[in-house]
Amino acid sequence: MQLYKFYLPLLSLLIVACAKDASLLTDLPAAKHSHTAASNMENSAAKKAICAEPKGPPSVKCSETVTATLDQQGNLWIAWVHNQQIFVQSSSDKGRSFSKPVAVNAVPEDVAAQNESRPKIKLDEQGNIYLTWVLTLDKKRSTYVRFSRSTDHGEHFSTPVTVNDNLEIIRHRFDTLAIGKRGEIFIAWLDARHTEAAKQTGGEFPGLSLYYTWSEDGGQHFHSNQKIADHTCECCRLDSAITSANLPVIVWRHIFDDSVRDHALVNFTAWDKPGAIQHLGQEHWQIDACPHHGPALSLTDKDRYHAVWFSNSATQQGLFYAYANATATAFSTPMNFAKQGASHPHVLAVDEHVGIVWQDYDGKHNRVLFMRSHDGGQSWSKPSAVAHSEVMFDEPFLLHDGLQFLLSGHVPGTEYHLIPLAD
Repeated sequence: MQLYKFYLPLLSLLIVACAKDASLLTDLPAAKHSHTAASNMENSAAKKAICAEPKGPPSVKCSETVTATLDQQGNLWIAWVHNQQIFVQSSSDKGRSFSKPVAVNAVPEDVAAQNESRPKIKLDEQGNIYLTWVLTLDKKRSTYVRFSRSTDHGEHFSTPVTVNDNLEIIRHRFDTLAIGKRGEIFIAWLDARHTEAAKQTGGEFPGLSLYYTWSEDGGQHFHSNQKIADHTCECCRLDSAITSANLPVIVWRHIFDDSVRDHALVNFTAWDKPGAIQHLGQEHWQIDACPHHGPALSLTDKDRYHAVWFSNSATQQGLFYAYANATATAFSTPMNFAKQGASHPHVLAVDEHVGIVWQDYDGKHNRVLFMRSHDGGQSWSKPSAVAHSEVMFDEPFLLHDGLQFLLSGHVPGTEYHLIPLAD
């Protein structure tokens, strides 16, 4: 997988919002693409010099990632990182203006905020705000999963706590956060406790384990960690959702027999009872490495499951989509909707309206592509480019305000913008 760096000399980012009658063109600033390792390093250093000033004001421009969500009233909330602090802002006008940044962690700590590892932000129906993130420790590849909340609409945040009860200096990473209908908090992550235990006895333990915890009192207390599955891929993002029965469901990249790293799904039968592992997709990608491409999942109020993922097996390459009803016991035949150059898909479903957004590199430009369905995933529009740039975007995500899909796709070095995607 090619990796692209960012640096500060600004060019133009062209955002193309898909309109019914014509294309709406908006010019936004973007960072120039670096073609050599030397210039990458030079410009990375320049950005650090500008953004690392400890007395300087916090700026979303200095964050590699931005995570966004909408509350019950349609207000936009974003979380981003600057100088080892997570900041939260809100907007009542879809990102045209923002509230003053509020720090989540008063004491700076090494927050993982790049690519598939980023702070998560969710709100419950009462407007309480919940965040999780990964704290990078001093020992190589060692991390903890952290949690904080605000019960006063983002004016103050609680002192962060570590939710993994195994406190060895090992990997606890790639967290996912979901909020139940009665304010329950579900947090899951990839955990190395069994991997490291096997090493101590000279054994082998492929991959990591998938662990979770949950809270029934808004994050004041968490239950003891429980295991969902062994042998997960080491560094692909997870995704989770809550069913109409108010139970968690989670998807991840799993290590099946013969080093097949396809995706898996588990429905919970109770908050303390994960169900059986189901095979999501059947690409049979045999690879003894982590692809750094996790799945995405969205559920409607009627429990229609929508999932997207990446694979690069010998016979099936690119991005895939499938849907299922009820408890997702049988997914539809996967649709291979994008191939070479496509990566990091996200899906969002609202009733019969389903949107998919992903990154694409055509050999010259980095683009964000989007397609939609108005019949629950049965048929789809043709993919259209809704943004393109000479640099690679932060991974794109979709929101929906009850009327239309919105693109959340940050370009490091620029202000954050939420882009409406009209029918």
